Order: sequence, then C-alpha cells, then structure tokens
Amino acid sequence: MAEYLENTAAPEKVLIAAADLGTYDMQTSLDELEELVRTAGGEVAARVVQKRPAYDSATCIGAGRLEEMAQLCAQLDIDRIVFDCELTGTQMRNIEKACGVYAIDRTMLILDIFAQRATTHEGRLQVEIAQSRYMLPRLTGKGIELSRTGGGIGTRGPGEKKLETDKRHIREHIEKLSDELKEIEKRRDMLHKRRKKDNVLVAAIVGYTNVGKSTLLNTLTQAGVLAENKLFATLETTSRAIELPDGRSVTLVDTVGLIRRLPHKLVEAFKSTLEEAANADVIIHVCDASSQDCAQQVKVTNELLGELGCSGIPVVTVLNKCDKVPNIDMLDISQQQGTVKISAKRGEGLDELLLAVQNALPQSCIRCKLLLPFDKGALLNTIRIDGRVFSEEYTAQGVLVDAQVDVKVYHLVEKYKTDSSS
Repeated sequence: MAEYLENTAAPEKVLIAAADLGTYDMQTSLDELEELVRTAGGEVAARVVQKRPAYDSATCIGAGRLEEMAQLCAQLDIDRIVFDCELTGTQMRNIEKACGVYAIDRTMLILDIFAQRATTHEGRLQVEIAQSRYMLPRLTGKGIELSRTGGGIGTRGPGEKKLETDKRHIREHIEKLSDELKEIEKRRDMLHKRRKKDNVLVAAIVGYTNVGKSTLLNTLTQAGVLAENKLFATLETTSRAIELPDGRSVTLVDTVGLIRRLPHKLVEAFKSTLEEAANADVIIHVCDASSQDCAQQVKVTNELLGELGCSGIPVVTVLNKCDKVPNIDMLDISQQQGTVKISAKRGEGLDELLLAVQNALPQSCIRCKLLLPFDKGALLNTIRIDGRVFSEEYTAQGVLVDAQVDVKVYHLVEKYKTDSSS
C-alpha cells in the first residue's frame, strides 16, 4: 500500500476542509485534524468550512465553496486536500477533478500515520488490513478502468471487469493478512492465559493520544519507549514490570493512544492491541490536565473502553502535566475520588500513583513478618513458591521471615505472625 502523505524534507502544503452539520464541535475537530496533518509530515496552509444541513452526495461540500477551494489550491500551491469527514470514492474523484489536487479524508490520514509508525509485524499487518478494507468500497469512484477482455482458453467472452478483479485481489489479500494476524493473536491470547496462570498482575496505561502515556512508562521503568509530542507516537504495546510499595510486582502495558471520532474500522483493526486494557487487572487512565479539552478527552476514552468491554475493571485516573496548570485543584475532574495528580516528565506524584494502583488491585497477597518453627520448613518453601521472601533470619526460636504471602495460604501462616507484623 502506498502512503497517502509522504514525509519529505519540505512539508507538503495541505488545505483542510469540512462540512459543518452541527453534530460536533467543528473548531476543536479541525484543530485536531491540523495536528494529525503535522504528525503525518504536512503543513496546513488554509482551512475551508461550510455550514450545511447534510453532506453533498457528489462533492461533500457545496459548489460555491468547492470553487473557492480550487482557487486557494492554485494561489497557495496546495499539495493535498484533507476532509474532516469520510469521503466516498465518487466524492474524492469529483473534488480532485474540480481542484486539481489529490484529496483524502480523516480516516485515510490516520491510516497514513499508522503506516508510518507501525514497527512490529503485527502493527504493519493491522495497518495494511485496515487500509485494504477502507480502499475496497472506494475503488469505483477513483476512475479505475472497468473492462479487461481476456484472451486464451477459458478467458474468451466479455471477460472479468478489472474493477471486480481488483476487488477480488484485495479481498484475497485481506484474508491472507487476517490469517497471519490471527496466528499472532493466538500467541497473544496464550500470553494472557500464562499471565493469569502465573498470577501476573497487569496495569494497562490508556488514554487520549499525546497525553504522556509513554513518558509515564519511561519515567517509571526506564523502558526507552518513543515519547514524542506528536499524535500516535505509540502504536504497539510495550510491557515492563515494576514493584509496588507492598512488594508486589505489576506489569505496566503501554497502549495505542485514542482519539475523538476514531473510526470504528480502526478500533476493529487495532482491537488486539487495545484489548490489553480489557485483559488488565487495573487501568491507569492518563489525562492531559493542561489541555482545555481534558474533560472531552476523558469522555472519549471512557466510551472506547466501554466498547472494548472494560467495565468492571478498576480505574485509576491520572492527571498528567499538572506542573503546567497553576490551579489544578479547580478542575472538576481533579475532585473525583481516586484521581492522582502527577507530572510524568518531572517525576512528581509517582509515589502517590503507585499507591493508588496498589489499592485498586485485587488483594492477591499479604505482606507480613513471621516466626516459623524449624519444623515448618515445608511451609516456608510454600511461601517461597507462591509468594515472595524479602528476608529471612535464623534465630534461636525459629526462622524470622519478612514475606509476601499468597492469600490462599495466608490462613496457614497467620498464627506465626510476630508483633512487628504490618
């Protein structure tokens, strides 16, 4: 698949356009679209918006405004037009014909960014499947030659139309890629089952794109994950273990950033990556406290988590970039119970975050100090296998042990607790 926007030395000049039907905040959406263009390697030179009761079936936008766009393209030497809504193949063809400039839509732009940033085999497969599925219904309107007469045995007659041949090839390609992806998903599922079997606790870091999720993971674990001030800097999951204050180990999983009006096709394409949240024991929901759109970002994230079946999983809400907000306590979200205020970049508030994660996790073990008689060596061995021993000291009375004990065996050791136990 060819990329829709190419990262060249000189940024491509882009005109962004939209038909405002009044169904969402157009200004905020266009600001985000401009950021997407910048992330893809382009530079927005102009905006065109038209209030309409409905999309024009032929060109999405009205004839007068389309003529204005054509003039802007000529005057500003525009390279690409990006629409804030999904376009049909026919609409793309008509817009390109009128303006003389290649036209794409919001979804194609996001797919282009995904294509640029996917680094693992799974990520590239997910992107290619999503691109192919999106392109399939748009072949008709893109001016593809419709006839191809066969020659030779079995190909005489009218032949198979080129359009149908192209569609068949794309469907076969999607099926092949999907089979590959299923094999990867099987391995991922086996990993999830192994984690459950081994009682590995998982905390998924989720949130809107560019809120500082990767920076938080890097600060906590020195993971070395790419953390840029760009949308969708992370597309693949990264896992790192960290120790909580009570001694338990939890695996932090960084996930792809979310975005408002993220097309359902993309949610489906990256479901295996996003499902890390659905398989987590606790969700760390990171928000950008410095963003004027913080509340809306939280709403978008919560809606998508609901779609992924994450209801019932404990959530720790994290207000990041608090160092940029002088009156952070004035925000409504900061007053919600369980909300933690941090600055991942400066490393502020991380102790409170780890404590909140610890409290949100189901209690699978208890830390205590025990004085075990010498004849209870089998019990000490059980603690070593199912729990964790921080220290042990042989005394005249028995073995003094500071240990993290699995709740399933705690009743066996409770009577050996010393007075200094927590």
